[in-house]
Amino acid sequence: MTFPFEEIGAWIREPDEPCPPLQGEQRADVVVIGAGYTGLSAALSLREQGVDVLVLEQDFAGAGASGCNAGHLTPTIGKDLPTLLRMFGEQRAQALVQFADQAVEYTEHVVEHLGIECGYEPNGNILAAVHPKHEKRLREAAATASRLGGHVRFLCGDEMRERGLPRAFHCGVLEQRGGVLDPGQYVTGLRQAAIDAGVRLHEHSPVQSIDEGKPVRVRSEGGVVIADSAVVATNAYSRSIEVMPRKVVPLRVSLFETEPLSASQLAAVDWNGREGIYTSHEVLESYRLSARNTIIGGSRVVRYAYGSKLAPGYDPAAFETIETAFRQRFPQLEGVSVERFWGGWIGLGLDFLPMIGVTGDQENIHYGFGYAGHGVAQATLIGAMLSDRVLGCAHECESALARRAWSWPPEPLRYAAYKAVTRVLYAIDARTDRQLLRHR
Repeated sequence: MTFPFEEIGAWIREPDEPCPPLQGEQRADVVVIGAGYTGLSAALSLREQGVDVLVLEQDFAGAGASGCNAGHLTPTIGKDLPTLLRMFGEQRAQALVQFADQAVEYTEHVVEHLGIECGYEPNGNILAAVHPKHEKRLREAAATASRLGGHVRFLCGDEMRERGLPRAFHCGVLEQRGGVLDPGQYVTGLRQAAIDAGVRLHEHSPVQSIDEGKPVRVRSEGGVVIADSAVVATNAYSRSIEVMPRKVVPLRVSLFETEPLSASQLAAVDWNGREGIYTSHEVLESYRLSARNTIIGGSRVVRYAYGSKLAPGYDPAAFETIETAFRQRFPQLEGVSVERFWGGWIGLGLDFLPMIGVTGDQENIHYGFGYAGHGVAQATLIGAMLSDRVLGCAHECESALARRAWSWPPEPLRYAAYKAVTRVLYAIDARTDRQLLRHR
């Protein structure tokens, strides 16, 4: 069986006039590697302080996960809050919840301040149960989040129905901060704002090497950039330039989009509030309505390629799994076709938390990555935090993320660990879905 696959997906296309590749030797105060949310946010923040910034992008701005995600702006942090409490204690967990909230607020500020038209709907997101057995866990999660300062509340089944949420979702935890947006329009807006601010952007300029020193030299095929400092904003692509390559691993996540729903189909779904939804599975499913009245969703399957290479995009087994889940959640849309599948690579650290730091002999190579699929908000804020770091300032959120970031084990242990963990998680989720079918 073949599936309609697009390499980039539903949100973004290459600009008609991409910025020229790097040519020759150029000088800058700061060179930024990567033109996604992190890199463009850092470049914009630095330009606001009068810093001369040059950005190198291997493809075009937003071609990676920044333009290929599902568009949930969410204060989710870590694997889950009970895990954060066990690992870091109440005080640090509270600081991480505050960081996640600030990331959403800062992203909202950026959208408004720059006037980016990205269809932002601040209706929140819901962690939803697909089976009654999840209710206890979600009630506990809501109570924990509230105790730690999170802006959430538990929704029982009646409250879910009152809000007009699809009936497949029995109860849930409403994240009252955030919502959904068009990630392609958002990153394209950041790109244009950076260009307008005087950032020198060079697309189709993959970095070949970084020579440590003061100044640092960053080489691409067409030239070299000499700069006082570098910002590495490559997230899942970090292995290719060998900056902290074992701190994060790239996991492939697949998404889909349906054809546009008719008025009667929208009424049948009864999704009045248009909140983003992700499920309480071990490997979650996500769903949201787009501005064009399609349903966009996916996840449910994550792929890791041996050696931290980028797993292939065309993945029929994953596509079949996520479409089957969609059909189970929305049986009233039996005749609605899936128009396209696509996906991207997220960067995952061992503790599911983002990291920010500095490396290099002269401590002038700054990095930020590891958003675990929550990068719309977190990457935007960390870009601003990296700007502060370059300028010698300490952002107020730095202390929340300060820790010793663990490295993934070397191969073949890394691949074996991925297979063992995902096998267990998939088995738990499959059991839940079998119980759900019997429950119906």
